[in-house]
Amino acid sequence: MPEAQVQPQQRASSGLADRYAATRRLTEALCAPLSEADATIQSMPDASPAKWHLAHTTWFFETFLLRDHLPGYRLFDERWPFLFNSYYEGEGDRLPRPRRGMLSRPTVAEIGDWRAHVDDAMAPLLGDPELAALIELGIAHEQQHQELLLTDIKHALFQNPIGPEIWPEAMPTAQGRWSSIDWFEHPGGIALVGHAGEGFAFDNEGPAHRVLLEPFALAGSLVNNSEWEQFIADGGYKTASLWLADGWDWVRQKGIRAPLYWFEGEHFTHAGWAARDPSAPVSHISYYEADAFATWAGARLPTEFEWEAIAQEHDPAAGNQLDNAAPPLPRRSSSLFGDCWQWTRSAYLPYPRFAPAAGAVGEYNGKFMSGQFVLKGASCATVRGHSRASYRNFFYPHQRWQFTGLRLAKDA
Repeated sequence: MPEAQVQPQQRASSGLADRYAATRRLTEALCAPLSEADATIQSMPDASPAKWHLAHTTWFFETFLLRDHLPGYRLFDERWPFLFNSYYEGEGDRLPRPRRGMLSRPTVAEIGDWRAHVDDAMAPLLGDPELAALIELGIAHEQQHQELLLTDIKHALFQNPIGPEIWPEAMPTAQGRWSSIDWFEHPGGIALVGHAGEGFAFDNEGPAHRVLLEPFALAGSLVNNSEWEQFIADGGYKTASLWLADGWDWVRQKGIRAPLYWFEGEHFTHAGWAARDPSAPVSHISYYEADAFATWAGARLPTEFEWEAIAQEHDPAAGNQLDNAAPPLPRRSSSLFGDCWQWTRSAYLPYPRFAPAAGAVGEYNGKFMSGQFVLKGASCATVRGHSRASYRNFFYPHQRWQFTGLRLAKDA
């Protein structure tokens, strides 16, 4: 995970301890409805088993905090770092990612014992101001894995023809009136983007720097299911001129005809198969699909800096985001944040003067700045309070198992 950009003295230790405990509890609550088999299966190399997420987030705290900063601490099991290291080369060899679903042992219960052991051992460190930044990073890291856990298990259960449900019903409709704003207009000019000042941020969000924006407008709402159905009916997936060359190859090779999880008038959710709400934001689309739709609509995708310039005036904790262990589902809402991560046309690249952090915790961001695109906002599976205007999510252009959608932009 990327290095935290937060000063240790910025948060009281009691608040940090409370947020640590709440984060750890939520991960376990999200896994509570799963069977041992549910928690073990891996549906594709991009996804990980639920119990691997339970273990990996625990490995993070044991490795970078307890092992390195608690004198006399002994690893719970010396064999497990090989199983639950993700991609930290500085931490040595590890199990290949596509084989995570082969780990029938340790069991979920054994991983639960490990989590409890680590939580008990972390207690004296939670009040150490010198470690606050690293603990903040661990909390943010686990929140990222909570969202991945939800999207990974959804993809896994989607493989089952009976369409099993994790929770018996979907989330209630997001609160708030529907926005009457069709477009957010921006006059252009010099804008300051990237993280600056106090508060937590990942290192890829900075340094803050200036960019020149031409006049533009950003849509007041996300593209919805009804609009996407019009795109399909108009031959959107059959018209080569709408697609980037790589996207058209992807459509033909994979036989793509609709967003992931769509079938006729239904879509697959964490609560099983359900009728699609025409007014709800379309989700689980790739960058290729988002770009093709924007072309079809006579618009374009925003740049990450255009999106951020508008978002700086909006509340990142608003909208339809994750508050507890319940099935996430995009809803028609009035917030710039929540519901779906929003594709931008910006390649995921370093900002001016960016330098990866030293050591293993700095491996995450810098080495992945190639071939991916930035998404902004938050989704219905993002823990509320995790995102901000400067937040840079990123995925490869073909990936769509996350709650990914789009908000159109146009030149003014």
